[in-house]
This record gives sequence, C-alpha cells and structure tokens, in this order.
Amino acid sequence: MVLVNAISEKDYGKDNRRREKEEKEFEKLRKLLVERLEDIILEKKVLKAMLRVPRHRFVPEYEQRAAYTDRPLEIGHGQTISAPHMVAIMCEILELSEGHKVLEIGTGSGYNAAVMAELTGKTGHIYTVERIKPLVNFARKNLEETGYDNVTVLLENGSMGYPRCAPYDRIAVTCAAPSIPETLLEQLKPGGIMVIPVGNYFQELIRVKKDSNGNIHKKRKGEVIFVPMLGRYGFPRN
Repeated sequence: MVLVNAISEKDYGKDNRRREKEEKEFEKLRKLLVERLEDIILEKKVLKAMLRVPRHRFVPEYEQRAAYTDRPLEIGHGQTISAPHMVAIMCEILELSEGHKVLEIGTGSGYNAAVMAELTGKTGHIYTVERIKPLVNFARKNLEETGYDNVTVLLENGSMGYPRCAPYDRIAVTCAAPSIPETLLEQLKPGGIMVIPVGNYFQELIRVKKDSNGNIHKKRKGEVIFVPMLGRYGFPRN
C-alpha cells in the first residue's frame, strides 16, 4: 500500500508539472494572438479581455492545439467557435462597459460570452441563449471551470431572444438572420447597441443603435460568414 501511494503521488506530481507546462505554452500563444489583433482592434480593453480568456478551455480537446490560430474551430453539432478577430470586432462594436446587461444569441462553447463577461465585470451579466442542449452543457461546464459566474446559459430558441430579462444594454448575435428580428429590437434598451450578421449566401455584419427616442439606426460593418439562425425569426429548418 505504501509503495502504491508513493507511485501515485509521483505520477500526480508529473501530471501537475505537465499541465503547468501546457498552460504556460498556451499563455504564450494567446499573447502572440492578441499582439496580432492589435493591427485591427483599437480598443485596448477588448485586447486585455481576450488576453484573460483561455480559448483552449472552450474547444474540444482535439482542437486545443489550434485554439490560438485566428480561425473558427469546430465544436460539434455542425457549429463553430468564431475566429478570435471576429469576437474582438463584435465586442469593440458593442462598446461594452462595466455593469452592462447583455443578451447573446448563440452560446456555442461559451467563449464569446466569457470575453464579454470580462468587459462587463462582476456588476454586469451575460444572458446567453443556445438551442442545442449538448452545447448548453458544454458551455456551462467551460464557464464554470474557468470561473465566470456572471454568465447564465439558457436552452432557448435564440430567434425569440429572451424577453424575461429584457431590456438589454447590448445584444450580440452570433448566427446569421434573414433580417433583423423585431423581437430583438424590442428587447434592446433605448441607447442600446446590437451587433448581428444578416443574410444568407451573402452576409453583412450590422451595428444597430436604438436612440433615446426608440429610433433605430443601422450601420454596415463588413462581410462575414456565420452559421444560420434557425427558428421563428430565423431561417427554416431543412
């Protein structure tokens, strides 16, 4: 028994050292990624948030080595985690600040929600909606293990938003809609900002601002490619 315990403790120590080495390697890769994003992202607090979130903890194990390449990665169920530059661009467009209440449509693995949670701080909150149950469980696990307790992951139809906690200071949509759903505009606070990809084969990222009088102002922010939004206000299922 003593020998078995000694061997177990030795193996445990090796595992710990291996994990520590891997985390340091991932941290270096994350810093290099954020340095490259400095060419396109002006908002320093967005870059700092990206630096604090371990993207490799939000992808399947087989994708971890590719976590700090600037490209989308598969997370299963026909879904992807957005490329880091797109996450940063959307956060910059949203102008997220401490204390904001945010609705996200399309949780995926929880990575985008984690970056937004860094920007809204402990006094803010992210309500993120996902229609695929295994991804809801995956995101909840990832967020819990990385310490984000200001994020609520909900199993819901994203095209409907989440009226229960409306209105929201900000709305982030990570799937492409055929048009901007009226239900999401209704859930946006006066003075609030929404970012949403719109279109089918040709998609554009749209910044939506609701002014203090409730008027809607739209601005195109470039061509993008996202998975489609499904549901009542999204595209029909095949």
